Amino acid sequence: MTGRDLDPTILRLLGSSEPELDCDECFAQLDRYVELELAGAPADAYVPGLRAHLVGCPACAEEHESLRALLELDSVT
Repeated sequence: MTGRDLDPTILRLLGSSEPELDCDECFAQLDRYVELELAGAPADAYVPGLRAHLVGCPACAEEHESLRALLELDSVT
């Protein structure tokens, strides 16, 4: 069984085994991270720890999804 097989709630409770940003650092890097994702760049390599934070923080994960959806919509128009 891998981490991908576990319930997201359990993953949040267990925390990450990799370095993780806090909410302030996540918020400061989120625009860059989403832009890298949408460009097809290795966002996790350029902003280490952000993905781990998103797995464990529902508020930041929601912000990530909202920002990503907004930027995807902007790129279509």
